[in-house]
Amino acid sequence: MASDEKPETTPLLTLTDEAREKVLEARADEPEADNLALWVEVSGIAGATYRYEMYFRALSEAGEAETVLHNDDLSVVIGAGSADKLRGATLDYTNNGMVMNNPNSPAPPSAGYDGPPPDLSGELPQRVIEVLDTQINPAIASHGGVAELVAVDEGIAYLRLGGGCQGCGMASVTLSQGIEVALTEAIPEIIGVRDVTDHASGENPFYESAKK
Repeated sequence: MASDEKPETTPLLTLTDEAREKVLEARADEPEADNLALWVEVSGIAGATYRYEMYFRALSEAGEAETVLHNDDLSVVIGAGSADKLRGATLDYTNNGMVMNNPNSPAPPSAGYDGPPPDLSGELPQRVIEVLDTQINPAIASHGGVAELVAVDEGIAYLRLGGGCQGCGMASVTLSQGIEVALTEAIPEIIGVRDVTDHASGENPFYESAKK
């Protein structure tokens, strides 16, 4: 396990007593408050940190793609695709309001990356992330692969492939015949996909540069 990876035993998200009290206060003003959970999602990237969205929504609406944390007085639902980005984080409440202390941060672009600045904010990137999380990643997980969105620019989705897909000689086929087809069919605004993975890096890359 790499040193920056969080073990599964690490709490996914911890709320301080101050944060829990403030959330319960706010929830008490909502209709049918007892049926509501606090939903927490990573909604984008701001510089070298994640951006977050928090809101109340019925606990019964949580699907298989979400992670539900059950507590006696407050259930927390972690949005699809946000679990690994939040593992080990603490939600606190200070004089400055709600503060997310997150040990995780967005992966910087790989060396030689020439795409748009990493940005997951906006409706279109979130729709791409939903398709990745619900359709594509479950399919490529069988060989340890994962696809992460870096940015969307002029209809092109810039993706970073990880796990078994990084350095795999079949990555280009997976991208063009699988991921790109799924994304363009599901989201008409997406007209193409670009792989920005550094396939030559990693602990055990399958890729080998062409010999001269």
